[in-house]
Amino acid sequence: MSSTLDPEETAPSTADARTPVAGDEAPRRSPEPEYGFPQPFFRALARVPVPPPADPRTWRSPLRGTWLTSVFGSVLLVGLPIVILTGLLSYIAYGPRFGQAMPADVGYLHLPYFDWPTNPSWLYRLNQGLHVTLGMILTPVVLAKLWSVVPKLFAWPPVRSAAQLLERISLLALVGGVLFEFVTGLMNAQYDYSFGFSFYLAHYFGAWVFIAGFVSHVALKLPTMIRALRAGPGGTGAFGRWLHDTPADTEPEPMDNTGLAALAPDEPTLSRRGLLAMVGGGSVLVGVLSVGQTWDALRPLALLSPRGQSYGTGPNDFQINRTVSGAAIDPVQLGDGWRLALTGGASEVSLRRDQLLALRLHTATLPIACVEGWSTTRTWTGVRLRDLAALAGVPDPDSAVVRSVETTGAYARATLQNDQVLDPDAMLALRVGNEGEETVDLALDHGFPARVIVPALPGVHNTKWVAAIDFRPKPV
Repeated sequence: MSSTLDPEETAPSTADARTPVAGDEAPRRSPEPEYGFPQPFFRALARVPVPPPADPRTWRSPLRGTWLTSVFGSVLLVGLPIVILTGLLSYIAYGPRFGQAMPADVGYLHLPYFDWPTNPSWLYRLNQGLHVTLGMILTPVVLAKLWSVVPKLFAWPPVRSAAQLLERISLLALVGGVLFEFVTGLMNAQYDYSFGFSFYLAHYFGAWVFIAGFVSHVALKLPTMIRALRAGPGGTGAFGRWLHDTPADTEPEPMDNTGLAALAPDEPTLSRRGLLAMVGGGSVLVGVLSVGQTWDALRPLALLSPRGQSYGTGPNDFQINRTVSGAAIDPVQLGDGWRLALTGGASEVSLRRDQLLALRLHTATLPIACVEGWSTTRTWTGVRLRDLAALAGVPDPDSAVVRSVETTGAYARATLQNDQVLDPDAMLALRVGNEGEETVDLALDHGFPARVIVPALPGVHNTKWVAAIDFRPKPV
């Protein structure tokens, strides 16, 4: 054997020596790594002296190891698929077949087209609440998982075989994808777009990069995770051992071929129990401070809610994403001269607000939810969309295009599918109220004189300051 020091095959040098942890009987050594073709090349590369952070002695935490990483990985294996699925469902809810999802043109990466249901009415609220809140809750776990595997990111040599090259590529897609998706997602939830590019475009395509890396990584590492969890902390077979370990009782995980355990561990200052409690407590805290955006009863606890918690008075005190001034609308346009135009039939129908109030009104208690994660439940009073469709002369429309007084941007128009127009609770809302209370006129920033409210529809498509509705007849 060559006398050249191999950082993966030798014990720590005298300069790197430490006081042995209880239970150490000999210097720790990494298992003989496996090299693929051409083996001489990879072996020679492994013997090249490398500085930190590529030197394995750089990473000295005695807590790192296959078991700890597997614990974090098992949590993410349950949570991340939910975040992925709800994200993809959110895209579908925007009606990509009408070209109004964001981004609109995704080429071969488009999802199957189908009508987003209106029942149950809380479907989109649940979907987005899970997507955003669970993503925030998992953030401490993601960071802890990345901390636990950081030695692998700097492993030397970077690859030892063609098969490991594929693994490293999948790891790059996974780590880069999860960081990009979580960072941009959290910034979007706080309405922070300082990254300077289209969030929706980047988040959608970034999601597919992350999904590819996630699926590949799970396929490669699931057997290792299962073995580590079955073996328990330190290979003891006792999963609950960490519940009772103090820092003094904590021993480094044994060396194995994953390269996660420390080659030259320091004395522990925190037990694995303490680390897991810290990460879990962080997730619980983030959840408590976030879930109020979706759960009305916990609204006062939603300290991470963007733009504060006060948006108006009485029933109009709920989230505002787009104000009248932000939409560049002159309030005069919403005054006595405002008219609602209904088209699609033989002739246009024009209605003043007092004429709408004189029609048969419908009242329903429905949630309204936004892609950023906030939602609330209100009681709405207005005219059913299906009644307006009949008044326009198109009682069974194929779809309806709703146009706002606002003329530009994503809020200016929305296309509703047939079942969204005909749902018995879908309406052009004129008034709003708290649950169990009388309704009052919509505030100007909430869409006065009239706005669309459709069960389970993304908030951005519940168009405010409606100027016209074009009911499209079904093709003959």
